[in-house]
Amino acid sequence: MVNRLVIAAPQGRTGKTTITLGLLRAFRRRGLKVQPFKKGPDYIDPSWLSAAAGMACRNLDAYFMEPETICKSVFMAKDNCNLAIIEGAMGLYDGLDLAGSSSTAEIAKITRTPVVLVLDASRMTRSAAAIVLGCQHFDPQVNICGVILNKVSRLRHETILREAIETFCHVPVLGAIPKDTGLNIPDRHLGLITQGESNESDRLLDYFADIISMNVDLDSVYQIAASQPGAIIYDANDTLPQITPINERQKTVKIGVLRDKVFSFYYPENINELVRLGAQIIEIDSLTEPSLPADLDALYIGGGFPEVFAADLEKNDAFRIAIKEAVESYLPVYAECGGLMYLGRSMTVNEQTHSMVGALPFDVIMEAKPQGHGYTLLEAAESNLWFDPGTTIKGHEFHNSRLIDLDPAIAFACEVKRGNGIDGFHDGIIYKGVFASYNHLHAYGNPQWAKHFVSNAMNYRSAKHLQEVLG
Repeated sequence: MVNRLVIAAPQGRTGKTTITLGLLRAFRRRGLKVQPFKKGPDYIDPSWLSAAAGMACRNLDAYFMEPETICKSVFMAKDNCNLAIIEGAMGLYDGLDLAGSSSTAEIAKITRTPVVLVLDASRMTRSAAAIVLGCQHFDPQVNICGVILNKVSRLRHETILREAIETFCHVPVLGAIPKDTGLNIPDRHLGLITQGESNESDRLLDYFADIISMNVDLDSVYQIAASQPGAIIYDANDTLPQITPINERQKTVKIGVLRDKVFSFYYPENINELVRLGAQIIEIDSLTEPSLPADLDALYIGGGFPEVFAADLEKNDAFRIAIKEAVESYLPVYAECGGLMYLGRSMTVNEQTHSMVGALPFDVIMEAKPQGHGYTLLEAAESNLWFDPGTTIKGHEFHNSRLIDLDPAIAFACEVKRGNGIDGFHDGIIYKGVFASYNHLHAYGNPQWAKHFVSNAMNYRSAKHLQEVLG
């Protein structure tokens, strides 16, 4: 049993994320350990959810992960927290198809978790009950146990809303947030700004918690989470990796991870899997470090916002040169989206062109609209160090950039079966030890990835040692 709750909404832009942040910080201030989860392939919301809870947020996604893996991922939180809160995405029933595949509702059903619905009450009264009633009856297997109203005008407005919902829907209104409370976070083209970019994140999160504590019945929210209708069910033979502590002496390879305000899009499970398989993680700041550590065996460059910090990345030319030299020396490098962009020759943002690493033969240009957005499915077609031919790779992409002036001789590892990739047909540039793509993957949905990553690092270390011995 895990005390757990899904925070969902009939649609996006209802204030669901800020209310979830306020709940996490409010429960944390009560002395509870709260494990946050985010439905879907998101990096930015989880960075805020992690900061609010003081515990790394995990992602749950039915496109990447099997139901047993999702359940076990939630169940594993039971020993480290008093409460698990799962923030949904988009509308409660919004998914990939008519059946609602990969929706928040599907996650709630898979994990047998009660749902609290956040409702934007702007310019409505009794209609709020109709919306809640529709959500209840659209799929009776989804257990909607309460409602939090957002953007409530005044006491009379709140009274009518409460009476309508509790009379016709038979669920409690757990809270009513007044409008114009400033419950928002600045955003940009791909969503909210990352938590690491805000110098006032703690002040904001404490403010959210203050608003929630004043306007939401936290005791009732916790009681709903603690009285879920059934235990999480999963196959006892499921092979979700356990995070087994490894003695420092047992760690066989050193993998560098560019982790700073530029590159911050990493699933915790991806890093944990590398550690579980014997890697020591060395975090590196791309803006301040003059070079790579001399004893690295591999490099991981995740996504982020290199376009926002392109001028700063360009200024650290010594670091860019060091990465290019490492690529030429066959260092295994895995780069996703922002990492792919960084490895190119240049990046043009708002008609300003900035030099990048120059390890791969293309240039990057930023566009006003997304060039790739949504779930992806790749198939490894060419022999490479990272994925066996024929392997299917599930992931997602979300970027406003595109590659131009690609060298015609460039080699791709994967064919795109779903999504856009680099050119609509291919993704995964391979060059020496590099695999660079727009695709983001999750280790639990692609178990081969971490094994090959560590294996490549081991082979590189062995080859380097042999070269040193032979002089």
